[in-house]
Amino acid sequence: MTWYVFMRIVEIRTKIISMSTFALGTALAVVQGHGFDPLLFGLMLAATLLVDMGTTGFNTFFDYLRGVDAAEHNREADKVLVHNNVSPRLALVISSGLFAAAIVLGAIIAWLTSWWVAVIGAACMLVGYVYTGGPYPISATPVGEVFAGGFLGGVLFVLSFFVQAGFWDVSVILAAVPSTLLIAAILAVNNACDVTGDAASGRKTLAVLLLPRHHSLPIPVLYLGGILAGPLAALYGSLPWAAAAGIVVSLLPGAGLLRRMYVRGFAHETKGPNMGTVSQMFLLFSLCYLVGLGVSLLV
Repeated sequence: MTWYVFMRIVEIRTKIISMSTFALGTALAVVQGHGFDPLLFGLMLAATLLVDMGTTGFNTFFDYLRGVDAAEHNREADKVLVHNNVSPRLALVISSGLFAAAIVLGAIIAWLTSWWVAVIGAACMLVGYVYTGGPYPISATPVGEVFAGGFLGGVLFVLSFFVQAGFWDVSVILAAVPSTLLIAAILAVNNACDVTGDAASGRKTLAVLLLPRHHSLPIPVLYLGGILAGPLAALYGSLPWAAAAGIVVSLLPGAGLLRRMYVRGFAHETKGPNMGTVSQMFLLFSLCYLVGLGVSLLV
């Protein structure tokens, strides 16, 4: 196995999603004055990355196994199981190893904080597996986007906050809603572009159900909902107004990028550029949110 193959199996470029959520949850704990533990930060960072890479590896394996990633529908060069004759078993072994390493780190974090971390972490890993594995994969259902956003954007945010702060409450959940909806929007772009192959393989994603004219409708709904959730969380007192303002500011370039995707259209041929564009939108959102949290310390 080469480094190139490993990086493509775990789709390392997509890890900005989990890293953003982890950073934002941690930053909120610091901004609220709950301190910062460098050891817990490092352990949580590594565990998050391991679980995310392992989940993607399982996704790579099961999508190939079920024919979702098939040569007749897929043109992505990074799909090494499809285009490079890489053994699917390798993806399975890699993913299992990553999950095993995450279990070890999770146990250490739980020992240092609370065993609830182990319980929630185990639930996240189970969901990561059944998202594309098992007889009824979550990714093939109409709630796949929101479910993935809920764990990658909601549960991970709250867990990252909890590891540093030692508690969580409803206000932390509300602070996580913007990330939850933005991540769901990324999955909606992915599914809108994959709609032809998904329909052919029998998947019932929301995009497939909204064919033929409205398969891209969830994208602006989720994206704009995530932006609006920032000020609403600030009204409740869950977020500093500076952070909410940062989230809204990200809409200025984000709206143009959203329009660019619609001009381009949503099909497998435009998936690469569209995923790059929605990743830019998410990165802008994350940076503006993070900068806003930082500014709140100064005002």
